[in-house]
Amino acid sequence: MTRTLDVSGLVINRAGLPVVRGVSLSAQKGQISVLLGANGAGKTTLLEGLSGIIPTSGGDIALNGRSVTAARAGERARAGLSHVEQGRTVFRQLSTEENLLVGMAPGADLADAYDLFPELLNRRGVRAGLLSGGEQQMLVIARSLLTRPEVILIDEMSAGLAPVVVQRLMAAVRRLADAGLAILLVEQFAALALRIADHAYVMRRGELVHDGPPQPLLADPDRLHHLYLGDVQAA
Repeated sequence: MTRTLDVSGLVINRAGLPVVRGVSLSAQKGQISVLLGANGAGKTTLLEGLSGIIPTSGGDIALNGRSVTAARAGERARAGLSHVEQGRTVFRQLSTEENLLVGMAPGADLADAYDLFPELLNRRGVRAGLLSGGEQQMLVIARSLLTRPEVILIDEMSAGLAPVVVQRLMAAVRRLADAGLAILLVEQFAALALRIADHAYVMRRGELVHDGPPQPLLADPDRLHHLYLGDVQAA
């Protein structure tokens, strides 16, 4: 299996304190790697370091075998790394379709966005600020797709959304992976995320404490809970 994103021994400090401590993980083409952990575990900081929003202090980040650790955020994006951040960052005064056109890569097709989320087609002329929370999340994921990435980092896409909407988004993310993209998904709805995942990581206090298939965690929610809290051994 081709390993599109490889992270080795990554260290990220904030205000001089280590927040991410020697994390090594990968995201492969055609697969979803889910990253779980309690609030404050360092998951968002890790994604921000991977995409270049914040600097890293050690380790290496490679895309398709080429190190991008020293590259700026824009260079990483052009190399095929897309980051769907928390908070549904839409351009509120622009229409849905105008949001999709922002940053659309040469060769990308709007039809791909509307095929992934037909819900957006009838809302294409509506200002993004008037969309529901679920529609805004669909919009930012579809906008990410139109940059023609190889890897998509998705941070807490379910925040504040109804479970039925979250299930719809999970199905779309699974579809993106099945189309050949590599997905690294940070998610608070652990059970839903594990059901669509190919690989699972659990992070606690800046370190990975689980690296393996999702099925054992899905079958044993108590173990996952204890991994979050730190009262079982890392696996």
